[in-house]
Parts: sequence; C-alpha cells; structure tokens
Amino acid sequence: MPSVYGKNNLKFIEKDDIMIENSDDYFNVIRKEIDNRLIGKSSEKRAILGIFETKQKLKEFYGSKALEPIKESVVYLIEELSSEEKESLIKRATASGQITLLTRKFGRGTDFICYDQTVSANGGTHVIQTFLSEELSEEVQIKGRTARQGDHGSYSMILLDRDQEKFHIERENIDDFQRGKNLLNPTTNNSSDQFKATEKYDTIYDFLNDKCNNLFKTQYAENMKYVLKAKERHVAAQKFLSDLHSRNITSIKNFLVEENKGAKGNWTSRTVCLMDATVSMANYLNNCKNTAGIMYECAFRILQDHKISTDSFQIQLAVYRNYNSPENKILQSSPWETKPDNLCTFINTIEVEGGWDNEAIEIGLWHANDENDREPITQVILIGDASPNTKTEIIEKRKQYGEEYWKTTKFSKSTYYENELEKLKSKNIPVHAFFVADRAKERFEHIFL
Repeated sequence: MPSVYGKNNLKFIEKDDIMIENSDDYFNVIRKEIDNRLIGKSSEKRAILGIFETKQKLKEFYGSKALEPIKESVVYLIEELSSEEKESLIKRATASGQITLLTRKFGRGTDFICYDQTVSANGGTHVIQTFLSEELSEEVQIKGRTARQGDHGSYSMILLDRDQEKFHIERENIDDFQRGKNLLNPTTNNSSDQFKATEKYDTIYDFLNDKCNNLFKTQYAENMKYVLKAKERHVAAQKFLSDLHSRNITSIKNFLVEENKGAKGNWTSRTVCLMDATVSMANYLNNCKNTAGIMYECAFRILQDHKISTDSFQIQLAVYRNYNSPENKILQSSPWETKPDNLCTFINTIEVEGGWDNEAIEIGLWHANDENDREPITQVILIGDASPNTKTEIIEKRKQYGEEYWKTTKFSKSTYYENELEKLKSKNIPVHAFFVADRAKERFEHIFL
C-alpha cells in the first residue's frame, strides 16, 4: 500500500551512518558531521537539524569549543522559548545553510517543511540524532523530520559510548564492531530453553535495535508488576469508600491506621539506601519499584516473627549522580518511610540523567553522615555500577559548574569517599556495597570491608 505521505526518500545507511564516540571525541565528531553534511551535491548548502536528548546536553554542545568556530551560524530550539520564537525558528530550520539544535520533544510531531529549492536540490535536510531512543517509534518520528511527503533527506546517529550502558552495551562490544568483528545474537533453543548464539548481527544498528528491544521488554515486565500493585491499591481504596458509605467502623479504622503509619517515634532500624541514578543505571532504578516492596515484606515478616513492631523498620532512598548535575540533581532523597508505596512514589519522580565515568559516591556517603548527625542511622546500603571519583577527578569535575557555584550550595566543601567512609565506620555504621558492573568491583569490595 502506498504511503499517504508519499514516497520515502530518506537516505540512511545502517552500516555507515552510526558513530559511537568517547567523551573526548563526541562533540568534535558531531561538529565534523555538521560540516560534512552541510555541503550538498552541487556545493550549495543544505539544512541541518541536530536533535539532543535533553536541554542540558544541547546547551553543553552549544557552549563547547567544538562548536565555537561556527556558533554564530547556529540557533537552538527549546521548550522555554515563546510561541513566536518557536514558530520563527521552525520555519527557518529548513533554509539553506541553517543549523538548528533542538531537544527530543521537537523531534516528535513538529513539522519542519522544506520550501527552499536549494536545500531540496542538494539532498534535502539532514537530521543528526545524538542519543539512542528507547522506543523505535521515537526514532521513526525523528527520521520523519526529514524526507517528508516525498522530499529528499538524510539521517545519521552519533552516540556517546557511556550513555549506552543503560542498554547493557559495553565499550568492548562497540570496539568489536569498529574492528569489523560481528557480535553473536543469542537466540533461545525452544527444546531446552538454553541460549545459543546461532545468529550474527550484520550491523551495529541491528545490535543497538536488539538491545533497545530487550530493555523495553524488561521495563514493560517490571512496569506491569507495578501496575498490578497499583490495582491492588485501587481495589483497597474502593473498598474503603464502600465501607464509608455503609458505615463499617471497624474496617474504616483498620484502613486508616494502616494508611497513616508514618516515620515518627523511636525506631529500631534506620537504613539509608544510596543508589546511582545516572544513565547507565536506568534498568536497575526501574526495578527498584518492585524491589522496595519485596524488601519491606521480608523485613516485616522478620519483625513479626520476633514480635517487633513493623513500624520499627524505616528506610530512606537517596540517589546520587555527578558534578555535571546541579545541586538539586547531584543528590535527591526521599523522606524517611515505613511504607513501600511511598518510596515507589518517590522513585517515580526520579529520572536517570548525567553520569561521568566514576561517580560522586562521596556525595552519597556525605549525605548518610549528615542524616546520622540529625538522628542516628543503623546502616547504609550502596548500589551502583561505577567506582567513586578519585581526588583528582573531584577537583576537575567540580570545574564544570565552578567553585563559585558550589560554594553557594550545601556541597561547598569538597569531600572524598574514604573520608566519609571513615566517619561512618568510626560510628560503627556498616556500609553494604553492591556493584552491578565489574568495573566497580574493586572499589565496592573495599567499601564493604
């Protein structure tokens, strides 16, 4: 069936038009791609759309040394602009020689219509996507910003290697492809349910697509568990409304007592759970929704077996990132809770972002000490996939925002994870460290000792 949008004239070569770079080269390669794609078939200029995952990443590239020589020719499109400014930039975006940076929101549903014949005659608008979409539908829509209604256009993808960790893509996998080595695709043997590597990925695009699908399936399964829990809560709420209507005083009392158990009084156990919330931890953070409930159920069962009040188990979840996140994002923490549903509500407000190789575990441990100074804590649980920053890294990474910025925050004084760890151990507060990637193994085992 022919498309109602006309023939698709998108040029995208899966083998050649995807690049995965390290942090040193990432911005330089994006700039080089802009230069290479800007000049069309007849040496006339095309139009370029550069699509970024977040406003922060867009601004980092816009302010980078890589873009500096052509910065005057570049504009950016973000949600904070007025309606008039957005409309004007969208109309100009497909003009010859125009370079427009935009966030992912504008990659879905925004019509960039090309009326410039110079652009059309030279291959149309070129779209550069600088992140890997979790959903294929988003990638399809981003590609659709070019080659619309029969127009010509082209597309390429430039990715930052460390951002792919959330899809469980290792640097080793990327290096293998760049050396021309195909990776094996594990497929299930139906007779034994054993995994056998019987197929090969022909291109890096096939490999990335498969990893995205696997992540989507995992997240879908975890989300369905959360939906079932929410359904149980809904049924309980409906029963409460029915009890109110029928004036069932006993049931009403029981419901209200259970719902209003809070973090007040004298507690037997207070646990701070620290978790890395950078991009590579996306899958693990999503799983936390259900893990929190399981953890509470196990703890409650133990407390009940020992005839101890279930209110005596109290937990706080705190997430840490790195110094490329501002004060309100480098550390985020929940209130102290005795109910898993409240922790799940907090987790739903957290979005994975940032990340910078080794992460700011020192900030998480500093937070644990700060909480203990307010009211004694029992233990710390640390979950992450990267080692703590070194002393040198802390100095260098704090330069991202600058000491003038940090001195106005609660993180005005830099600290080191071993110093914070020593404070906790001097107060007999154990730190249980669990690593989810081998690169963190050595340091996490040191922390756990």
